[in-house]
Amino acid sequence: MIDLEVPKKFVPLVRQAAGMADEVFRPISRKYDLAEHEYPRELDLMSAVIDGLSESGASQGAGASGSTRAKDDDSADEPAGVGAGRNSRSASKTNKNGANLSSVLSIMETCRGDVGLTLSLPRQGLGNAAIAAVANDEQKERYGNRWAAMAITEPDTGSDSGNIRTTATKDGDEYVLNGEKIFVTSGERAELVVVWATLDRSLGKKAIKSFVVERSNPGLKLVRLEHKLGIRASDTAAFTLDNCRVPAQDLLGDPEIRTEGGFGGAMQTFDNTRPLVAAMAVGLTRACLDLTASLLDKAGVEVDNDAPIPTQSYAQATLVQLEAEYEAAYLLTLRAAWMADNGKPNSMQASMAKAKAGRTCVNVALKCVELCGAVGYAETELLEKWARDSKILDIFEGTQQIQLLVVARRLLELSSSELK
Repeated sequence: MIDLEVPKKFVPLVRQAAGMADEVFRPISRKYDLAEHEYPRELDLMSAVIDGLSESGASQGAGASGSTRAKDDDSADEPAGVGAGRNSRSASKTNKNGANLSSVLSIMETCRGDVGLTLSLPRQGLGNAAIAAVANDEQKERYGNRWAAMAITEPDTGSDSGNIRTTATKDGDEYVLNGEKIFVTSGERAELVVVWATLDRSLGKKAIKSFVVERSNPGLKLVRLEHKLGIRASDTAAFTLDNCRVPAQDLLGDPEIRTEGGFGGAMQTFDNTRPLVAAMAVGLTRACLDLTASLLDKAGVEVDNDAPIPTQSYAQATLVQLEAEYEAAYLLTLRAAWMADNGKPNSMQASMAKAKAGRTCVNVALKCVELCGAVGYAETELLEKWARDSKILDIFEGTQQIQLLVVARRLLELSSSELK
């Protein structure tokens, strides 16, 4: 039997995240949208609360830092949890609701408040998810309480991560990194930056490794902070790496190039981070739908879920259709996170969730602005801001087009060289 209820042990975490969205993020959302690059000091207290929950065991990750595949997870005590689906026959023995699912559920809630502020929470960065995905136990222990950004994109390399030009050359007990990185979320504020670099350009994706670089490393030089359309509360940095020397022990995962293994360890990061970005989109979509329904209700337009769509007004019928799109994105995101918690290959499902949620978020946000007319377009409500914030969720961690390409390759069982 499929049970899509929020697991009982995650209910306190979800409620806390919802409270954070409503009581902390929403009130300061416009303030930090207008004050781009100013650090939201209010988040320090929120981060301390999250850390306290994690240390007490009340949380398995309120953000990206908890996103990891657990092979031996004490959460296996809930055999009827989210995502039982096709695996329901063996769910009583194998079903686990772990850190990936808790992260996704909490991020959905905080992003109802503000996506940029969610991305600005200390020690909850996408770099933390990268560390959780591929680091060994010693590295997880060493980096566990530190804030990590993730640097993948380069000026000449956008969605094609296999074409990364930043190089890592072994020199004794160190690697020397040279290259340039752009659009690094939380790059200025984070303590660490997870940098993707190649050990051998001729081998493409197989030679890509991720390295943890101290933000204070003199070889990692901040070039600028970007001015952006949306998520303006979150800093987005550009760096150069000029003979940046990194201890060999700070390479994440296997240092060897495995030519027979397809995607390298660094690429496994996407299996964890794409559901998180999908969750951000799902949360923002929920915010848009709720506010639009409330504004329309005040104008005398109330959706009747029991009435046939053809008998309802355009606004009513549109809201019903947008709710259906939201539900599909929500369920795909839960499935991708649940599969990661249970050690099941989820590359295709993660891309499905990211593609569906990102596109849905943009479409819903723009449609909600349209439905609310002048109110939706003005700064008196957050809808216009959410419409600006939505676009990045369809772009970073792999664009819409890249996600569909990944899904197509998986379905057709073709390699990246066979289907471009």
